[in-house]
Amino acid sequence: MANSYLNRTSGTASLNTKMTFSVWAKRSLISSSVALFSFSTDGSNELYFRFMDNDTLQVYSQKSGTKIIERKTNRVFRDASAFYHLVLQIDTTQSTASDRVKFYVNGVQETSFSAETNPSQNEAITYVSSATFEIGRKTTSTNLNFDGYLSHVAFVDGQALAPTVFGETDSTSGIWKFKSPSGVTWGTNGFHLKFENSGNLGLDSSGNSNTFTVNGNGRQALDTPTNVSATYNSITRLGDYNILSNGNTTQKETSSVGQRQAMCTLGGFTGKWYAEFKMINLGPQDGSSPYCGVLSMNNYVYNTYLGNNGIAMHPNGNVYKSASVVDSQTSITYTTNSIVSIALDITNNKCHFRVNGGTWLASGNPANNTGGYDISSLNTGDALTFASSVYNNNCQWDANFGNGYFGTTAITSAGSNGNGSLFEYDVPSGYYALNTKNINTYG
Repeated sequence: MANSYLNRTSGTASLNTKMTFSVWAKRSLISSSVALFSFSTDGSNELYFRFMDNDTLQVYSQKSGTKIIERKTNRVFRDASAFYHLVLQIDTTQSTASDRVKFYVNGVQETSFSAETNPSQNEAITYVSSATFEIGRKTTSTNLNFDGYLSHVAFVDGQALAPTVFGETDSTSGIWKFKSPSGVTWGTNGFHLKFENSGNLGLDSSGNSNTFTVNGNGRQALDTPTNVSATYNSITRLGDYNILSNGNTTQKETSSVGQRQAMCTLGGFTGKWYAEFKMINLGPQDGSSPYCGVLSMNNYVYNTYLGNNGIAMHPNGNVYKSASVVDSQTSITYTTNSIVSIALDITNNKCHFRVNGGTWLASGNPANNTGGYDISSLNTGDALTFASSVYNNNCQWDANFGNGYFGTTAITSAGSNGNGSLFEYDVPSGYYALNTKNINTYG
């Protein structure tokens, strides 16, 4: 969440010339300056690691008001669909100046920088002791909160460790993946935050008991480096007034500029998928919009009606596909606080809609592959995915792609057949949440 961070006060450092920071981070908000990690004793003695507003990575440190460390990448990081594994390694004892600060992204060292300032050999970063440590925010600022998902945040006090301590290359896929650190000497201020205890997200698992205080409305998510969930895609949302928030599970229109779409980060070429959309605020509508549905990922247009380039259910019950009405029923409708379920069957070219767990439209039964709406014309070789549209002031959808929340509010009662995912209503047999594990197994 954009107002969330964790903090604690450190003790005396084990060794103030060597340290390692490791984090798995999935961005929600791009093109904005957001901090991953920082510590300071005051505004003149600090170190922070962040994404900048041009989507590059930066580490910056000053001592007594004088810059001693800076690295700013030339490469940008705009992927909002996956976790980056980021490792910052500092070892000022190295004889070669450029070896004293190192970045690693998904196990590969970054070597191209637009700014590079190296610390002096054996430079002591004294302000790692008795400092304010913060995760997800810059200690000397209140407007750089990280917006996205963080997993397995680790700090090692007194050692410069390789990224292979925290990750490894999958032997089959060649993809860099999470690895649980073992045999690590964490040092006095070292910690490992797994976020596995929903009642105590700041719990330190390193053995040091360096537990953090949780601030804001951050929450535990099922979206992790080992199983990445679909969210709205901040790259494709476009439009200054089409706002995504709550880890890219909320879409809201903040002006009267017209129609705006948002689609998922993940899609499928085959398989059966399920998602829920809660209509938080219908906005000043006439019943014909906003709407939610399905489209081809390559057929996305941010400022058009979803029913024009996909299939969508409208509040008044009508269903549009490719700009034509395919169902004009009005017995099942939705309004503010209604939850629309979508069952997408790419294998059999079907899409099904229901409202508040009731009857599926068009005599549908997703589990038996009966009824519903034909989407073969949309399935043209591109991945199909979920999407929604908002229209004019304060119109808002909260999507649940399996994490068990609508915005920051937990579902009231988990339905059955979630297969590890959490939805408000029963998931049709054979349907799954859109995440990487399920795509690998059922897609």
